[in-house]
Amino acid sequence: MRSTFRLLASVKPARYLEPFAPTGLTGLNTHPSPRPTLIYLYQSTLEKLKSFPESSAYRQSTEALTRHRLQIIESTKPPGFDTWLERVKQTVGAEPERFASLRQADGSYVGAQRRDHSDNVRGREWDGEGVTPTTEGPARTPEQQARWEAEIEEATTGAVDAESDFHTQHMKWENEPALTAEQVSEIENQIGAGLIEEVIQVAEGEMKLVDTLYQSKAWEELEEKPKPGQWTYFERKSE
Repeated sequence: MRSTFRLLASVKPARYLEPFAPTGLTGLNTHPSPRPTLIYLYQSTLEKLKSFPESSAYRQSTEALTRHRLQIIESTKPPGFDTWLERVKQTVGAEPERFASLRQADGSYVGAQRRDHSDNVRGREWDGEGVTPTTEGPARTPEQQARWEAEIEEATTGAVDAESDFHTQHMKWENEPALTAEQVSEIENQIGAGLIEEVIQVAEGEMKLVDTLYQSKAWEELEEKPKPGQWTYFERKSE
């Protein structure tokens, strides 16, 4: 019911969900890039699960569920996806080392629109402007302050044009085309776990849980064995 309300109330004329618009759940806004986000989360979780023994019940069940949901997401491609992917490949081909970490197993690339409308997950990149010194931190003498400001100025002035191991030139990244409102609704129906934003939250939590369980080695035998009958629950008794 809630997803139907969101589908009818928060769409553009072309029937696309408005990024960051209310979903109907308090504190949960419409995700701008649910497909690449879920692909990244699911693939990362599956990679982490490889560290667990194959006999681990948690690994077996989580892998099955994650692969099932990943298949649903990957099989739903937004309009214009193939054309977009060709353009991305041309961009990446110019400097493949810059984008190697963003490439996914399905050939797509991770990229998300932020609230500041940039494509960088950290927000807008530094534009080369000088850093304004502040007075926060340990007290300095006037001579120390002047020397510190000079060092900051020297480090930032002309840094954009200097040779560096970092890529300082701005390059516009084209986001993956958005899923239509109908596609989002279909994904939600197939997964059956609420809005796609809720599915993302669950996927984020699962990826963190994998790390926690791996650190605790949850698949190993208990150091303190359970007492007889400890895990036996109430059973219906027949007359």
